[in-house]
Amino acid sequence: MPDWLATLLISLLKAVLVVLGLLTTFAYMTLIERRLLGRMQLRPGPNRVGPMGLLQPAADAIKSIFKEDLTVTLADKLVYTLAPIVAIGMALTAFGGLPAGPAGSLFGENPWVYNLDTGILALLALTSMGVYGIFLGGWASGSKYPILGGLRSSAQMISYELGMGLSLLGLLMIVGTTSFHGIVGWQAQNGPMILFQSLGFVLFLISSFAETNRTPFDLPEAEQEIVAGYLTEYSAIKWALFQMAEYVNMITASAVMATLFFGGWKGPQFLNGLIPGISDWPLIWLIVKIAFFLFLFIWVRATLPRLRYDQLMRFGWKLVLPLALANTVMTAAFLAFRGSGGLWFLGVLSLAGVLALLVLSDRVRVLWNQSSIRPEGDIVRAGGD
Repeated sequence: MPDWLATLLISLLKAVLVVLGLLTTFAYMTLIERRLLGRMQLRPGPNRVGPMGLLQPAADAIKSIFKEDLTVTLADKLVYTLAPIVAIGMALTAFGGLPAGPAGSLFGENPWVYNLDTGILALLALTSMGVYGIFLGGWASGSKYPILGGLRSSAQMISYELGMGLSLLGLLMIVGTTSFHGIVGWQAQNGPMILFQSLGFVLFLISSFAETNRTPFDLPEAEQEIVAGYLTEYSAIKWALFQMAEYVNMITASAVMATLFFGGWKGPQFLNGLIPGISDWPLIWLIVKIAFFLFLFIWVRATLPRLRYDQLMRFGWKLVLPLALANTVMTAAFLAFRGSGGLWFLGVLSLAGVLALLVLSDRVRVLWNQSSIRPEGDIVRAGGD
């Protein structure tokens, strides 16, 4: 067998395994989330289907597959069908570029599907494409609530992608590469990036909640305002595909935060003294870090209320974007004038920024709580007598 064909088949096999792993994680994430929310809200959660409710995801999958698939009369049939496929396709593709271990550690193969020098840029581009699935689904449904949800999602994505991209510029200037392997390797030599870019991490974390439409930024499907937004006219397997995309995006965001700020697939080095080589075990450490961030997503959902839409937009444009820009300028200035010094002073400055944000939270709250509606007397109405 030619080498190129063997490489292609192995890559396809790894892609299939990644897809199966993500979909299985999605299925049991729904169960874990419901059980955790039940525990936090002092109720049992799903516990009827199978022992301890473990077969609930299988029951949900069977229901979604065999439920009647309704199609709205006024819908654009082709786009209406393609929209959830675009959303889940982009979500699954983005995860394949993240390294889960050292080269050759997965039965002699590399624990990633593809490896690009522009890794973080490619991932941001792929996740940005996911919004087309939501917007097209809302537009193609042919009714007002879905298109309102689609428009909300598009505006929200654009607003927070700017802050998300800028929050990573400081990291990229320090490391000097956009490759995930380069970023993990740099952290192995110099320490986790969270020590030097804590402000950038906080801004990236907030933007990740907005990008994945999770509470408190789940405005595109706000039930009390627009029924279910872009999901209103979807049912059965198409509705399930949108749900899969949301959870896979959440898993990808967790993996990206683990890779960029917490050392990626590498474990704590001091554990090598107890078990030699344990910090280089593939998959284990990345899965542990992903699980932590997934728990954080659920915890926030159980704790915080949903923002109003005007608050969400002001929060992104008046706080996240300026702070991300300030973090970029601060990092650039430090790297330009630091001389031969280390990065620890930059870490102190970044941590001071996070603490200042917490201490001054009451003062900066007016940035997104204060209404920008002008008084009635100042409004100049169009037209004349």
